[in-house]
Amino acid sequence: MTVNLEEKVVEGKRVLLNIKNLKTHFPVKGGILKKTVGHVKAVDGVSFEILEGETLGLVGESGCGKSTTGRTIMRLIKPTEGAIEFDGKDITSLRGKTLREIRQDIQMVFQDPYASLNPMQMVGDIVSEPIRNFTKKSMKSLEGEVKELLQRVGLPEESYYKYAHEFSGGQRQRIGIARALALKPKLIIADEPVSALDVSVQSQVLNLLKELQDEFNLTFLFIAHDLSVVKHMSDRIGVMYLGQLVELADKDSLYKEPLHPYTKALVSAIPEPDPRKRKQRIVLEGDVPSPLNPPTGCPFHTRCPEAREECKAARPALKEVKPGHSVACVLY
Repeated sequence: MTVNLEEKVVEGKRVLLNIKNLKTHFPVKGGILKKTVGHVKAVDGVSFEILEGETLGLVGESGCGKSTTGRTIMRLIKPTEGAIEFDGKDITSLRGKTLREIRQDIQMVFQDPYASLNPMQMVGDIVSEPIRNFTKKSMKSLEGEVKELLQRVGLPEESYYKYAHEFSGGQRQRIGIARALALKPKLIIADEPVSALDVSVQSQVLNLLKELQDEFNLTFLFIAHDLSVVKHMSDRIGVMYLGQLVELADKDSLYKEPLHPYTKALVSAIPEPDPRKRKQRIVLEGDVPSPLNPPTGCPFHTRCPEAREECKAARPALKEVKPGHSVACVLY
C-alpha cells in the first residue's frame, strides 16, 4: 500500500524525492553451509532531498555506492533500511502493481548503451515498449509518437526501423534517453550516462539532457565520477565516500570552497588549462577501505591528511555548517 505523506516545500520548490538514512547492504555467504559471514555496506546511511526541476549530482570514486544508491531509489535493489519518499508517497516497501505504477514517473538512463539495449530489437520497439507496458495503444498508433521522440533526441525518424546494433555508442545512448522519456517521467536517474562515450560525443549528450530538462520539466539525479561533467549538469552536488554522503552543497560553493578533506582532494584533481589558476594537487595515500569491513568512526580517516584521533571514535553526522552547505567532518 502506498503511504501518502505531507507535501514538503523548500525555498518555494516542492521536494520531489526525499531520501532518509538509506542503507543497502549485501550479504556475503561463506562456508559449506553458505551462512552469512558479513555484509557489504554499499550504501550506509545516505540522506538527501531533490527539489522539483533541479539536478542533484552524486560524485565519488568507483565503488563508493553512487550507482547502488540510484538503483535502490529506482527499486531495482531492495533497500536494507531507511525511507524513499517520492512525489509525496513512501515507496520504500512497495511491491507488485503499486511499484510498477510508480515506475512510470521514475526512469533510468544506464551507463553502458551497449548492454542496456537489445541489439537485435528494432529501435521503434525499444522506445515504444514502456508505453505499451502501461497503455493499450497499438504499435501502429505509437509509430508517429515514437518517431517524434527520436527526432527530439537528435535521431532521424528512419531510425525507427533500424536495429540497435546498427548505431554508435552516442546514438545508442540517445535511444536510451528517448526510451526513458517515453512515459513522460517526473524523475530521471542518469547513471554515468556519458562515461562510456567518446569525449567528442559527451558534450552533445550532456547538452541534450539539459535541453530536455527545460522542455519536459524534468528532475535529475545525475551520477558520475567526472567532477567537470557534474559541475556542468548539476544545481547541487553530493560527494560520496564508502557508501556515505560526506558533503552536500550547491555547485559553486562546493568547487570554490570545498570543506571536507576528501572533496578538497577531488577538486584539486580537476584539470585547469590556465597555468596561472592551477591549484596544488592533493594526493591521497592508500586505497579505499573495503565496504565489507569499513573503518570505525569517519570512513575517510585512514586516508585523510587532516585526520585526528577523534576521527576514529565516532562517525560524524552530515550537518549544515553554512546556508545550504552540509559536511560530515569533526573539523566543523
